[in-house]
Amino acid sequence: MANDVMLRFVETGQSFPEKRPAPYRREDFREIADRYSVPAAEEQAGRCSQCGVPYCTVHCPLHNHIPDWLRLTAEGRLREAYELSNSTSTMPEICGRICPQDRLCEGNCVIEFSGHGAVTIGSVEKFITDTAWEEGWVEPLVPGRANGMSVGIIGAGPAGLSAAEYLRLLGYDVHVYDRYDRAGGLLTYGIPGFKLEKPVVTRRVERLQAGGIVFHLGFEVGRDASLSDLRQRHDSLLVATGVYKPRAIRAEGVEADGIVDALDYLTASNRKSFGDAVPAFDNGSLDAQGKKVVVIGGGDTAMDCVRTAVRQGATSVKCLYRRDRANMPGSKRETANAEEEGVEFVWLSAPESFEGGDKVSAVKASAMRLGAPDASGRRAPEIDPGAGFTVEADLVIKALGFDPEDLPRLFDAPELGVTRWGTLRTDGKTMMTSLDGVFAAGDIVRGASLVVWAIRDGRDVAAHMHGWMRARAAAASAATPQAA
Repeated sequence: MANDVMLRFVETGQSFPEKRPAPYRREDFREIADRYSVPAAEEQAGRCSQCGVPYCTVHCPLHNHIPDWLRLTAEGRLREAYELSNSTSTMPEICGRICPQDRLCEGNCVIEFSGHGAVTIGSVEKFITDTAWEEGWVEPLVPGRANGMSVGIIGAGPAGLSAAEYLRLLGYDVHVYDRYDRAGGLLTYGIPGFKLEKPVVTRRVERLQAGGIVFHLGFEVGRDASLSDLRQRHDSLLVATGVYKPRAIRAEGVEADGIVDALDYLTASNRKSFGDAVPAFDNGSLDAQGKKVVVIGGGDTAMDCVRTAVRQGATSVKCLYRRDRANMPGSKRETANAEEEGVEFVWLSAPESFEGGDKVSAVKASAMRLGAPDASGRRAPEIDPGAGFTVEADLVIKALGFDPEDLPRLFDAPELGVTRWGTLRTDGKTMMTSLDGVFAAGDIVRGASLVVWAIRDGRDVAAHMHGWMRARAAAASAATPQAA
């Protein structure tokens, strides 16, 4: 049957779910496109060439069985497609929405190389699991047989949630500690609804809670308990805090009012979507309505900021980035979405100073040019002398990325080892930190990265923690004298 429905990429063109017109989507924070209809999903899945060596799977951090669940979708076997997709990922519908598929699976699709346009893997992945939720195929989390041991997880972002699910399936009592009042980390507060509507995250968290995972929200390690306290409370710990310290801009006037950090801005917007009271939004400090907005940065966080500002009613939105379009780190699709919605990109530009005294009124920018390649292989930006310019601004949003916080100090654990970048130092084979029984995963180890890598790290670290605790329990049992 597969031969009848697959290999259709020559006669069937690439087609993504239709996006709402830009003027309409500027008015709300709903996702910009609906999911496929069943016939459209089957048709697009049928374009897969069923490669002998599936580069899409190779370049997926989770190594999802992509050709297999595309074939099942094309054959109308959606429940089987969901079960196969779910077997390697704890959040397939979230990855389908926010993964940069153009840089991962779809960017390495063989038929993309042949000029026929990649299979729309992310859109099909979203369709499969959204359908599974609606049809009741997403089964409750059923804990494994209780083993009498408990695990503490610091951080309720994608790495922590992924590890929590796997460890609960293995029979552990799992407690998740997070400083926010809602679980999800950046999925909840850092990513806008037009990319990831919040009920999609909430239903995942509620499933974990129903499976017996205990969430301690509004809990700060170092304030409510030290790391040492938690080590005594649990058989092992996982640190999965992510990285939240905003990278600074070194420029004159950067302390002026009206210059804000990206995460503060995005969190305020997402909180308003939840209906929370947000004084800094209500007084205008973190609201772009009626303002000339300048966002500095070129990654996905910068794209989230410019598109949020458009929806808040900014009079103009400009994005300053020090490299050109071809060297931009963010998703090319997100850039295109932003341009459709009215964002202006000012390529090869970087802030030199901020004007206006106590309250920012303009960004004085240097024009840049690309010089020799840097350590990453990209051509390094350098100032183009005498080619500066000024951009008016009432609100400047700094979106230059994130670095780790000083966890040894915050956790009152000076013995917790870190790298020269401030990330937690772990053993490459075991994922354990310098402290016995304390593991780490996600961005706090690898630096700011993708959600899909955090999910992969959560899956991997759960296996390492399970192995370590089993070995420890076995050693303790062997050391205990047996009754005659």
